Amino acid sequence: TVLRPSPSRGSLGRISATFGFLQSSWWQFLLAGAVAGFISLLLARWLARGMTQPLRDMAAAARRMEVGDYSVRVQARSRDEVGQLAAAFNRMTAELEDLERSRRDLVANVSHELKTPITAIRAHLENLADGVEVADPRTLQLMLTQTERLGRLVDQLLDLSRLESGEVPFQVEVVPLAPLVSRVISEISMGRSISDVRIDDDVPPHLAAEADAERIHQVLFNLVDNAVRFTPPGGEIRVTARPDGGRVHVSVTDTGVGISPEHLPRVFERFYRVDPARSRDDGGTGIGLAIARSIVEAHGGRIVAKSDPGHGSAFTFDLPAVEAAVAANDRRVR
Repeated sequence: TVLRPSPSRGSLGRISATFGFLQSSWWQFLLAGAVAGFISLLLARWLARGMTQPLRDMAAAARRMEVGDYSVRVQARSRDEVGQLAAAFNRMTAELEDLERSRRDLVANVSHELKTPITAIRAHLENLADGVEVADPRTLQLMLTQTERLGRLVDQLLDLSRLESGEVPFQVEVVPLAPLVSRVISEISMGRSISDVRIDDDVPPHLAAEADAERIHQVLFNLVDNAVRFTPPGGEIRVTARPDGGRVHVSVTDTGVGISPEHLPRVFERFYRVDPARSRDDGGTGIGLAIARSIVEAHGGRIVAKSDPGHGSAFTFDLPAVEAAVAANDRRVR
């Protein structure tokens, strides 16, 4: 018989206490893990919601834009990629809002401009049909004038649309400016009764630009014609051109009524008139300066307007300059 020593009561107590501690710790760790997991889940959900909220805002804004509301904006809450996307979205909606406003203004202006001559022609035709007027030369001339105005408006609208969309091909060549300016002045002098308005030019004979001759003729014609409209009898219009490095600056100045500061920034907008009644009665369409700006910008230049109300205005644009003497040996068309 082998006698084995039995565990003492002290050893059993220590083992029991250790087991109890481990069991208690296990439940504590389990509870702590559950709490930590729950907190992590809440934190992850909060972070995800914060990161995706701008996306949900943009989705809601896009749905409002579908029905034509371009005034909606989203809040850029951060500077990360999502915040940059929200800022870009706001810029896009602002541009779309401006485009929509321009579209509505254009439709309203075109409708008004087309309606005016059509209404005049219709009134004359109704009077002729009712016997109120007779088909004398004066009545027919009035109808012809309104018809020409209508045709001119349609042509200018089509021209401006093609220019702004880049669909107009430019035949770039060396253009001597002195004969071009003289031609424009002669055409306007013959086409208008401007005996009381003096038009002078000061263009060096050797000065030339690299441009589309017919389009620059159109720019000059529109600027000089606009100056004639707003220069009273006894006034003076002057067309000048000067080289400046690799550019040539062309200016059309007048001693007319001038443009007030609040109107000056908008003179190149389509259909914008400083004096609507006067310009419309004089046959203006409100598109000439917009066409001039589109042509100049298509040549890589800028056109600016300065004015002193009551003393006159100056319109200046720039083009690539070349020396006519050198260019005569290397005339090219692109």
